Amino acid sequence: MSRHEIDVEQLARSVVAPVADDQDRRAEVSLRPSTLAEFVGQRELVRHLEIVLGSARARNQTADHLLFAGPPGLGKTSLASIVAAEMGAGLRITSGPVLSRPGDLAALLTDLQDGDVLFVDEIHRLSRGVEEILYPAMEDRRLDVMIGRGPSARAIRLDLPNFTLVGATTRTGLVAAPLRDRFGFVGQLDLYDPEDLTVIVSRSAGLLDVTLKGEAATIIAGRSRGTPRIANRLLRRVRDFAAVQGHEVVDDDVAVEGLALFGVDEFGLDKIDRRILGLLCRQFANQPVGLTTLAHACGEEPSTIEEAYEPFLLRDGLLIRTPRGRVATERAYQHLGISPRGGGLV
Repeated sequence: MSRHEIDVEQLARSVVAPVADDQDRRAEVSLRPSTLAEFVGQRELVRHLEIVLGSARARNQTADHLLFAGPPGLGKTSLASIVAAEMGAGLRITSGPVLSRPGDLAALLTDLQDGDVLFVDEIHRLSRGVEEILYPAMEDRRLDVMIGRGPSARAIRLDLPNFTLVGATTRTGLVAAPLRDRFGFVGQLDLYDPEDLTVIVSRSAGLLDVTLKGEAATIIAGRSRGTPRIANRLLRRVRDFAAVQGHEVVDDDVAVEGLALFGVDEFGLDKIDRRILGLLCRQFANQPVGLTTLAHACGEEPSTIEEAYEPFLLRDGLLIRTPRGRVATERAYQHLGISPRGGGLV
């Protein structure tokens, strides 16, 4: 088994969101592109990476440190794996919350092989002490370690092998400026177009041995909130629905029925999304609602509402934030079939 194959196993265990079993975890990893040529969407970013990585290969050097930023599920982890594959290097995976002490990072850095790619997910959650260890490692490939305590303490300097740090963050503003400035390239991932998501769904269907007919791929893509991870998840659920119902192929009707069964409507809204909009359009109609009040009414944590649900509702024009609180838009009322004036069905 090659180093890259070992890293794919690590990817399945450490990075993929929890699913039913090991087989589903492997299926999720198998859907990820393995080269830049296979990566769909993010054309400008892919073109930039082709230049950065191609130049590094031509010089027979490791690539510059890379930072990928964007909402969850857009392919930051996949790109880290692709960088390692394109450079013919090993991939080491960790995350910001795991590296709680400077010694954790020091142990990881000293174990790297020459040319390795170190992927740090949620890099904005690194502690200050860990960040300070990382600065000289990124710039000078060295690690300063303190030996002993008190007056007898002394510093020793360890040389590190050449490596490429790939960081991923969903909150670019929380990445400390000194850390952000040490990355040679910062790539921003945007939500995907429906056309690109349709290509991704069709490719994933082939890998999962799911036969799609008609506009089934487009229907699934259109309800995926611009996110490949959600598109692949919905495809697997439609596959499950089709198998249980005895359908050998997934056509338009099967796709719509399967998605409706799992509570995903034509806007891509799920049960919690509709509960939020229902509260804003019915119980709190025509008045702003504070985040805490809205969260309690939904039975969710305020941070969950703010980070997991609000961004999509804001981007899709269904909700706006005002200084006094959250307010549903006219589009939200129309989607729920409610009159903006007080709750009668349109």
